[in-house]
Amino acid sequence: MGPSELLRYIVGALEEIGARYFVTGSTASIFFGEPRFTNDLDVVVDLHPDDVARFCAAFPADEFYLSEESVRRAVAQKGSFNILHPASALKVDVIVPADTSFNRSRFARIQRVNPDADFQACFTSAEDVIVKKMEFYREGGSEKHLRDITGILKISGATLDYEYIESWAENLGLETIWRTILRSRPFR
Repeated sequence: MGPSELLRYIVGALEEIGARYFVTGSTASIFFGEPRFTNDLDVVVDLHPDDVARFCAAFPADEFYLSEESVRRAVAQKGSFNILHPASALKVDVIVPADTSFNRSRFARIQRVNPDADFQACFTSAEDVIVKKMEFYREGGSEKHLRDITGILKISGATLDYEYIESWAENLGLETIWRTILRSRPFR
């Protein structure tokens, strides 16, 4: 199973149980920006306690490693857990979002896209990828987040809602990072 097949599997499982979700992280960065290597998928899923058993049942133990206890804890604490596919060495990071104004905005802006010609999935918006990447950069300083932002600006820059990005940058205390990115303009 490759990353594309794993994405299809995850999306199928989430849509089967009716969970609201969106693909984010490096998969979304690659979709809206420039290609780079990644061996994990990041998915934000609005899971509820009543969903946990059905969600876990969608990932059979002979094919996946998934701790039901970790899922229950993430749902209760609005945290994250992993799904591992040992045969491919791929990992899915599942984030159960807190009820914040930014997360509500991200869910309201979900885009149904075709990551492959014959397959649709819900993705976060390019603008929301940029805002989250700025948050991750502030938290950890990893240059990969800035490279991902630059790639999105190069490829999708003409269609971005810059006012939306600026509004959330101000709201989340990311203005300095955003201004620095815009000043460098390597994406022009």
